[in-house]
Amino acid sequence: MSLAIIYSRAQVGIHAPLVSVEVHLSGGLPGLFIVGLPEAAVKESKDRVRGALLNSQLEFPSRRITINLAPADLPKEGGRFDLPIALGILAASGQLNRDRLRGYEFLGELALGGELRAVRGVLPAALACRDAARTLLVPEDNTGEATLVGDVAVLGAAHLLDVRRQLETGTALQPPERRPRSAPGSVLERDLGDVRGQHHAKRALEIAAAGGHNLLLIGPPGTGKTMLASRLPGILPPLSETEALETAAIASVSARGLDLSQWGIRPFRAPHHTASAVALVGGGSQPRPGEISLAHHGVLFLDELPEYDRHVLEVLREPLESGRITISRAARQADFPARFQLVAAMNPCPCGYLGDNERRCACGPEQIRRYRGRISGPLADRIDLHIEVPRLAHRILRGETPEENSATVRDRVRAARDRQLRRAGKANSALNPREIERDCPLAEADHRLLEQALERLGLSPRAYHRILKVARTIADLADSAGIRTPHLTEALSYRALDRTLSR
Repeated sequence: MSLAIIYSRAQVGIHAPLVSVEVHLSGGLPGLFIVGLPEAAVKESKDRVRGALLNSQLEFPSRRITINLAPADLPKEGGRFDLPIALGILAASGQLNRDRLRGYEFLGELALGGELRAVRGVLPAALACRDAARTLLVPEDNTGEATLVGDVAVLGAAHLLDVRRQLETGTALQPPERRPRSAPGSVLERDLGDVRGQHHAKRALEIAAAGGHNLLLIGPPGTGKTMLASRLPGILPPLSETEALETAAIASVSARGLDLSQWGIRPFRAPHHTASAVALVGGGSQPRPGEISLAHHGVLFLDELPEYDRHVLEVLREPLESGRITISRAARQADFPARFQLVAAMNPCPCGYLGDNERRCACGPEQIRRYRGRISGPLADRIDLHIEVPRLAHRILRGETPEENSATVRDRVRAARDRQLRRAGKANSALNPREIERDCPLAEADHRLLEQALERLGLSPRAYHRILKVARTIADLADSAGIRTPHLTEALSYRALDRTLSR
């Protein structure tokens, strides 16, 4: 029988659906035909496969070769199908025992000399291959990424002939060693102890890290807003195995691919304020993840927040609530996770010196109103903590007293996050209204205090829930079973700028 079936994987978002590469040899004029919605790079594989087989001293059949990439309605892209197509031709022409192919899945692009080149999106394929209980055979350059999935059988090959020998003997290739997770300190060298003073902002940063809350830093230029934001990943709890794999899978399918040195590290993304809406949420004819998905389980830092285009900022509203983004195109739809922690920074006015003790503000009231109006009320409503970062005196900057380092703060943050996970199975920022009612009860006097604050500051019901969640985080940092009045008043102090920012 001149029919062979090889298993491979396509790429749809961060998913890797199974593709059966069916190769059939028949009579008729010699030629190679690929069907099953192949895009240009897949159609060109016939020339790469022909060259790889001939230059590897293997026979390329002079028959009509039909290759079906099933399912037929799933678009196929890239050079990842070169290797399975070549193996299918060898099996269908009797140069390879087709029975030995059943327990494998193959990915890889072929050079004309038969060498295997790395492809993108191997990690999602490894996750799917693990669930299918097959061995994944990939180019050597992809083995580091594939072995991030701990319980999947992976083999790496440098040449088509190495793959053929493995299928003939079963022992030609040795399983690669699994790459260990990077220690946070080995990559994130930004320590909170480098920041002098700004104790109020550091306290807010600790609360944001403990509960996963969004944070807005407001202050004149050069007061340390960016410096503070860059220290947040260093005090966040470490990623779990599942979270690390989700983050790595998104990076794997992105345009730049996965940087293995960042494996196990919470991402920190800081796009420039000229970034477009597509750059933030993702898109393209073949949907790719944007900055908000690349920041999944990490930090998205938006410096100079009012300088972003209004439309760009508004696309953040739904992902901030849902933790996902769906990119729809006429022919397909891709769903990417986007549960990121937003940290933003801005000046208090266009010139940057409103309220500064050393420099006089040159902005008029109307200029300030328009500047702050670039941030819509609904977006400001979704930011839990609004913090002022004032200019520091020179004596504080040159102080010799050691500041608290990231490791010390991270220990408190981990203890508070563990309390949240034991209580609700999630961070406080992710609590829904029913869980807030269960986990954030207030005394009657505190209810009256909160009601007065809502009326005075003009806060929305969404802000009401976010105040309760922040208060719950403050209580967790204090190892308190319930929310007390000091916890609530501190949480209210972080919403004092809500009305002015949403005008």
